[in-house]
Amino acid sequence: MKIQLLNKIAQVGLKELDSDYTVGEGVENPDGILVRSAVMHDMEFGKALKAIARAGAGVNNIPIDRCSQSGIVVFNTPGANANGVKELAVLALLLAARDVVGGVEWAKTLTEDVAKQVEKGKSQFAGTELYGKTLGVIGLGAIGGMIANTAIHLGMKVVGCDPFLSVEGAWNLNHRIERAATFDQIFEIADYITLHVPATAQTKGMINAESIAKMKDGAKLVNLARADLVVASDLVAALESGKLSAYVTDFPTEEILGAPHAVAIPHLGASTEESENNCAVMAARELDDYLKNGNITNSVNFPSVSSPRTGAARICALHANVPAIIAKISTALSEEGLNIENMTNKSKGDNAYTVLDVGAVPSQKAIDHIAAIAGMYKVRVV
Repeated sequence: MKIQLLNKIAQVGLKELDSDYTVGEGVENPDGILVRSAVMHDMEFGKALKAIARAGAGVNNIPIDRCSQSGIVVFNTPGANANGVKELAVLALLLAARDVVGGVEWAKTLTEDVAKQVEKGKSQFAGTELYGKTLGVIGLGAIGGMIANTAIHLGMKVVGCDPFLSVEGAWNLNHRIERAATFDQIFEIADYITLHVPATAQTKGMINAESIAKMKDGAKLVNLARADLVVASDLVAALESGKLSAYVTDFPTEEILGAPHAVAIPHLGASTEESENNCAVMAARELDDYLKNGNITNSVNFPSVSSPRTGAARICALHANVPAIIAKISTALSEEGLNIENMTNKSKGDNAYTVLDVGAVPSQKAIDHIAAIAGMYKVRVV
């Protein structure tokens, strides 16, 4: 099988792909693609392409809908870079609390009698401490949960809101973290607000003139998630008026770079050696397990399905989440005289995945029969 690299992927991850694979940037008509930041929306995908693994959490650079309709599974690596982003979030809170950046830039301008000038001018960069302040965490997933727990240990009062918080995620949260039912509740009480949600149709522009008006005067905002969670013009206006006293982001834009009291970090959240290695290893393992065994873990467009293999062959069918498809698959196999030893079917939104372990290797005729079922995206045998 062939794996195409669209970006540089850490060697520790590539070592997860054994001699069954040909891996490289120049690979043509690949079975799988490993990618970090390369934009894929205008790419043409060959018929052999079965999966794309993104070494990172965000998948805005991948045409998810087109991949789904073509039966291409898209993986990401949630949590692999969480610690790196968490550590940067702690730094961001400190940069919001104290004008360290302004002070460093001012210190560079000093040329003589530096110690005296420092003592005379340092008051203009004075700030506040995090201890005792209220932090509002919007999104309590892998990263948001970690920063919430860390803030507790820094002596902050933490209030979090996540409508989609999993049971597992909740178990990992410090018991002193308070729950807010709505984002508005956080806006009203938080001295600091940090965003840890994906950019979706529901979250884009969530920080705007209306939501900012609900915040405490002088509140400080940290955004290491995505630039378009914020309406830039509304944010700049709030910084200029003093409604917000600081904004720290990992996503510089033209508007933000010129705004007062804004610190723009050049997208360094996951730019640590450890994060890049973790993402590369997880992405390669996801790709390998799917291509060899048909197992899906951490896909953004198809459900997670993972089971030990039984029988002589495994049929992997990616299809629309509509009625009667499983019955039609069973009929096709019955007409072939194939016994289904084990079957798993799960759905995710409009898409579904059916894995069938059968007692004998199916003929091409049987596979073609299944592939012809209305709503079927892709069928393969492993």
